[in-house]
Amino acid sequence: MDADLSGLRQALPEPAPVPGAGDPPHLERQARPAPRPTERLTALLEVVLVSGLPSQLVVMVGLAALGIAQTGAGGTLSREFVFALLLSDTALVLVLIAAFLHARRDSWRDVLLGGRRQPPELVLGFACVPLVLVGVAGTLAGIRTVLPGLHNVPANPFEPFVQTGHDAVLMGALAVLSGGVKEEIQRAFVLRRFGQFLGGERVGLVVFSLAFGAGHFVQGWDVGIVTTLLGAFWGILYLWRRSISASVINHSGFNVAQIVQFLVAGS
Repeated sequence: MDADLSGLRQALPEPAPVPGAGDPPHLERQARPAPRPTERLTALLEVVLVSGLPSQLVVMVGLAALGIAQTGAGGTLSREFVFALLLSDTALVLVLIAAFLHARRDSWRDVLLGGRRQPPELVLGFACVPLVLVGVAGTLAGIRTVLPGLHNVPANPFEPFVQTGHDAVLMGALAVLSGGVKEEIQRAFVLRRFGQFLGGERVGLVVFSLAFGAGHFVQGWDVGIVTTLLGAFWGILYLWRRSISASVINHSGFNVAQIVQFLVAGS
């Protein structure tokens, strides 16, 4: 009887593996159906809406309606306008991301933290701050030596906002919230959508890094190039760790260090 059953097992084909929670990632990727055109279009719309440009335009219209001018008496950027713009844009982008994640039943924890223990991620983020500062300083120096014409903005337009210790505290809090937190949540969401529907995470990394750098060209072409590289670094850090914790800490630490530099060195 056992011999008959053995022969029957050999004669029958092996059952095809069924993707499930315990399957390796490559099997899940193979089993995932190709995105439908409507899914791609919806994902693209979500990415555009959280990219920062549409939300800032909406906020700028609202601030203008409230009578908050973009420039002060001397023609420079208004501190009140910049603060209101960045805070309002941060709130609007985070609300949009929360709504889009909820609509697709994506978990905030899965997308942003990846189930990792947080203390090692925080340590990694802090440890990389000196490396990023040295890398940025060296890259800027190299660009300004080889291609000095790219240094087309002599002074950072945000430097006048950091004149006192009180200014530094306010700008530091804004830089952490609007830069370190919002922009890394934004980056993780965009990479997630590219990975799911828009050609892959590598494509998303390139596209969003270029867009991130373009948003900083107001500070100079050289700064825009370096910011593109920074965006790529933080994106790679997220894709490596599958958690925004290290990139949030690193981004925030870098921004705060820049503000301290403005306060101490005036440049």
